[in-house]
Amino acid sequence: MKTRILKVPLAGKDESALGRWATTRPDGTADLNTWEVPSSSSSSSSPSPADNNDDPLEPLREAAHLLRTTATPVAFPTETVYGLGADATRSAAVRGIYSAKGRPSDNPLIVHVSDLAMLRRLLLNLPSPSSSSPGEGEGEEQGERGGDDPIPAIYHPLITRFWPGPLTILLPLPSPSPLAPEVTATQRTFGARMPASALARSLIALACAPLAAPSANASTRPSPTTAQHVRDDLDGKIELVLDGGACAVGVESTVVDGLCDPPVVLRPGGVGIEELRRCPGWEGVVKAYRDRVAAEGGREGEEEAAPRAPGMKYKHYSPRARVVLFESGGDKVGDGDEVRTLVQAETQKKGEKTRAVGVIRTGRWPVAGGLECSGLGEVVVDGEGEGDTGFVVKEGQLLGEDGTETAAARLLDVDLGGDVKGVAHGLFAALRELDRRGADVIFVEGVNDGDGIAAAVMNRLRKAASDIRT
Repeated sequence: MKTRILKVPLAGKDESALGRWATTRPDGTADLNTWEVPSSSSSSSSPSPADNNDDPLEPLREAAHLLRTTATPVAFPTETVYGLGADATRSAAVRGIYSAKGRPSDNPLIVHVSDLAMLRRLLLNLPSPSSSSPGEGEGEEQGERGGDDPIPAIYHPLITRFWPGPLTILLPLPSPSPLAPEVTATQRTFGARMPASALARSLIALACAPLAAPSANASTRPSPTTAQHVRDDLDGKIELVLDGGACAVGVESTVVDGLCDPPVVLRPGGVGIEELRRCPGWEGVVKAYRDRVAAEGGREGEEEAAPRAPGMKYKHYSPRARVVLFESGGDKVGDGDEVRTLVQAETQKKGEKTRAVGVIRTGRWPVAGGLECSGLGEVVVDGEGEGDTGFVVKEGQLLGEDGTETAAARLLDVDLGGDVKGVAHGLFAALRELDRRGADVIFVEGVNDGDGIAAAVMNRLRKAASDIRT
């Protein structure tokens, strides 16, 4: 199988051509009940890449056709990271996700919906509309045909404020369940979110099914934020990657459980805990996740049970290079002796000379993290059509104790800037780029921990790190 990257015209620019909300509320905000997709200008039931080249929806129609008719997942962009999607109601399709990623079978998947009507149908175990007219005939209000809203009231303030967006809510699994059992991994709940990406919502609507969609990377690798990242990991394992450019947020969604008291955050992400606490019923929300992962076995210290949400149990987000996280940041990587000791240890571990030392800076460290180097100059970050990665790479030569160029390693420097949103946007791409350039060890300057997106950044870095310095 050859993996194709299919560019989606207008993605991230004029997305109104990809779909729209059917109605607006009196205050002018979108009514999230029904997401409509424009009618196809082609009568073909199995779209061809050659058809309607000027139609921005044509790549989505081709992808949706694959999702409806095959068990091979399709990769697509969201505002957070690229997802690997499959029909969440078909076991064969969902198993395709686990197979392509090499993902542990007890790690649950998040279910993505195009609108509230789709979510309510799922909770009420009602059939999906005909694939011939996605987005039509879905105007029924809460409860679909009257009655109580199947979405628990505790989530209504969050949906109003944060959907569509980078927030996943834990919901009770219907009985009987319309979801494939592989989605929930033995749990009695499932995570659901409505992505902010119009591209993602239109793909889901065209597929006429909720999509189970973890990050579209090989298990344990840094999450993909460009189409090329996906192909780097999954080439030959999936057929199609929809290219919508670089993801805007750069880290996965926040996962919350409002079915317990007090409500909890199971995974930090694009919505911060302080933002959640401003919503009625969520003033007392607490953290229910651990950041640190044991070096051996890939499990968090005491977290042995089946995880309730993705990212709770297994080692994640790791490049091939050894990652050394300086958690409190500090003024620089460390003194020359400390760095040489770390480089020497890495050299001895590999049984060969260290080829390159990477440095990722987030605001306080000087150029190259304060390491002595020479000839540091900007190099081109490859990746046609990937969009803005948010950083540049500088390359030079690490200097030895006597101030001369050492044969031990090149030095690769990435500055993500002091804005934590910019750090989140470029983090996974920076780890992948330094990996691609042959770094054996990467020193990372941590950001000040907090309750916003900084918590998500540090959560990902702690899970990626082999060594944490405080």
